[in-house]
Amino acid sequence: MRGLIIGAVLSGIFVIAAVLSFLWTPYDILTLDVGNKLKNPNAANWLGTDHFGRDILSMIMMGARTSIAVALVAVGIGMVLGVPLGLWAAARRGHFIDEFIMRGNDLIFAFPSLVIAILITAVFGASAVNAIIAIGIFNIPVFARLTRGGALSLWERDFILAARVSGKSAARISVEHILPNLANLLIVQGTIQFSLGILAEAALSYIGLGAQPPTASWGRMLADAQTLVSIAPHTALIPGGAIVLTVLGLNLMGDGLRDLLDPRIRVGRS
Repeated sequence: MRGLIIGAVLSGIFVIAAVLSFLWTPYDILTLDVGNKLKNPNAANWLGTDHFGRDILSMIMMGARTSIAVALVAVGIGMVLGVPLGLWAAARRGHFIDEFIMRGNDLIFAFPSLVIAILITAVFGASAVNAIIAIGIFNIPVFARLTRGGALSLWERDFILAARVSGKSAARISVEHILPNLANLLIVQGTIQFSLGILAEAALSYIGLGAQPPTASWGRMLADAQTLVSIAPHTALIPGGAIVLTVLGLNLMGDGLRDLLDPRIRVGRS
């Protein structure tokens, strides 16, 4: 429970910062002040300024919006497409449909998300939208496999057999009985994939394949600061710390939710 609380607090801080950035930031990140560049944290700029004189706190707030938006939509793509595929494969276990879906998942897993992002970028150009597509595509087989594995164990349960005897179709059983019993599992996995999505977005932006200027991104901030570490370490430590704390918070929250929602763990601790 302690890990869940710590994770929720850390994650909540960055979610609040992202939401607040729609309404207010200390400074406009599009306004350059080269005469005020590379300032250490001070009363006017709480987290200092970057090589263009932009306020780093404002950049972190705007970057939180970018990271959360990219990760949230990418995870949504994975769930919306992957969960139905997993349910369909489980309902048709041993059938051609099941084999086709699983081998398609294997094909996607054969290419790391970064490689997929490079391929998509080569065709459509670097942007946050293409980063979302790349991360989302990689999330599809994750949720499909998870859903199929959980559904297969449920299809042998007595209440599912009773539903089949009552004349319900496989699709109706999947929606009314299988999916609700997988909700806890999907919530936990969604939290974990959300943290991985933020990390992936930062990595893609770092190598220039994610959000493009003037859109703020933590990965882009790290890339810009890599040659300034010796003279202005705060320009790299602050966005790097934001990435670490956000991913750590989401992972702690995911582990805490798993412990809270999994009845087998609760029984083992009681």
